[in-house]
Amino acid sequence: MFQLIPAIDLIGGQCVRLTQGDYAQKKVYHSDPLEIAKEFEGAGIQRLHLVDLDGAKAKKIVNAHVLERIAHGTNLHIDFGGGVQSDEMIDIAFSAGAKQITAGSIAVRQPELVRAWLKKYGADKIILGADAHNEQIAVSGWQENSNISIYDFLKDYCAAGVKYVISTDVAKDGLLQGPSFDLYEKIQAQEPELQLIASGGVACLDDLYRLRDMNIFGVIVGKAFYEGRISLAELATFAKESAC
Repeated sequence: MFQLIPAIDLIGGQCVRLTQGDYAQKKVYHSDPLEIAKEFEGAGIQRLHLVDLDGAKAKKIVNAHVLERIAHGTNLHIDFGGGVQSDEMIDIAFSAGAKQITAGSIAVRQPELVRAWLKKYGADKIILGADAHNEQIAVSGWQENSNISIYDFLKDYCAAGVKYVISTDVAKDGLLQGPSFDLYEKIQAQEPELQLIASGGVACLDDLYRLRDMNIFGVIVGKAFYEGRISLAELATFAKESAC
């Protein structure tokens, strides 16, 4: 079943979006993320990608209270990222209600820690964040290029037991110009067993159908919804069709 996963990005407890990870290009869409989450749930959507942008900058979770409110106020399956940089922080995320966490920059900087998490919590609980620029892993909110090939990065982590990955092409994120279909095709060809979640660039409903036809695990939708390119009713219809 193809998974439609709307995103809520948090700064100051509010629902925002950045463009290409640039905090200077912030737009606030709603003051109460729980209300948005309830709208998604009411549309028949089952999952939510929740990102603590304050936490990503602070290197520790800042918006745990928002995660807890959404987890208690909905039945959404929440994957949470941003500021999960230590054993203490991953415990906070799960205690607040996250069903999965996304390990991004920490997976580049401290691979042994993330491998330990895979062993402790299981591969179903850890999503690998594999954000790329020119097919190389980008870190620190996409401000740095690691010079690590995304394909080598994924190969190493698949060998360590990773099952799920969210991959964003930094050049596409927030621009509403379409996803990086070529990148996802290459990832699929090299790691066909990986549960791949596409993120970044979705501009219209046709992009969702094209990604679904690629037989990947799912897609994250953010700015296209918040900017009115894809309506909640269209998301509801797509989610219902994809569940069949």
